[in-house]
Amino acid sequence: MSDTQNKGLIARFLAASPDSVGKTIIVAVAVCLVASMIVSAAAVSLRPVQEANKLKDKQVNILQVAGVYEPGINVGEAFAAFEPQVLELESGAFTDQFDAATFDDAAAASDPELSVALADDPAGIGRKAKYRVIYLLRDDAGGLDKVILPIHGYGLWSTLYGFIALEANGNDIYGLQFYQHGETPGLGAEVDNPRWKTLWQGKRLHDDAGDLQITVAKSQPAAGADHHIDGLAGATLTTVGVDNLVKFWMGDQGYAPFLAKLQAGEI
Repeated sequence: MSDTQNKGLIARFLAASPDSVGKTIIVAVAVCLVASMIVSAAAVSLRPVQEANKLKDKQVNILQVAGVYEPGINVGEAFAAFEPQVLELESGAFTDQFDAATFDDAAAASDPELSVALADDPAGIGRKAKYRVIYLLRDDAGGLDKVILPIHGYGLWSTLYGFIALEANGNDIYGLQFYQHGETPGLGAEVDNPRWKTLWQGKRLHDDAGDLQITVAKSQPAAGADHHIDGLAGATLTTVGVDNLVKFWMGDQGYAPFLAKLQAGEI
């Protein structure tokens, strides 16, 4: 029996030529396994940090759309002024069936028990959760100051996710802000332009007859300037997408039952 045959597996591996096919494959597989283990361990260990950053980013966007964000503020302390509520869209009433602090709107939209498939789907979202977490901001006296409503819908290349802030009367828009989208830089991505976002402030959802008139377009609607936000230059399809998603969420399939209660002073 040769000396090579008498050696153990590891010894034979070490003694093999560096250029051998077997040794090359084993080394490559070992490196891949070690690397994948390191990446997996890092992903697991960083998940709490990622979730915390995601939550903080969401809170910052809510503070910004409500006009109470300032650089350097303690985001957690500032956000504590907001009152999250789980809203049942169909009835327009709050429910204590879920914890507003942990309810996941996106997960609910994928759950057949907590969502509905949309036949009439101008926002291009496929399914709509039956419940959404909304945020109330009260003034120092405890009265309602603003309402922050999550909205989303398809633009040209992506689904845009954001918030719309309404005054306590449920009709006057304080602001609109998207925090996630994949629209074209310099065109559809101009939804992030502060100058365009300021166009929303002071606009009205409904006319005096109570009809939903808010419109995002290049030309002003018959309802007048109070209900018009100028469309994005060179981004027609993104403009149409924003127009559709805002009308969808402010309409009967979205927050209309809640807004009716708000305007009637029932909230």
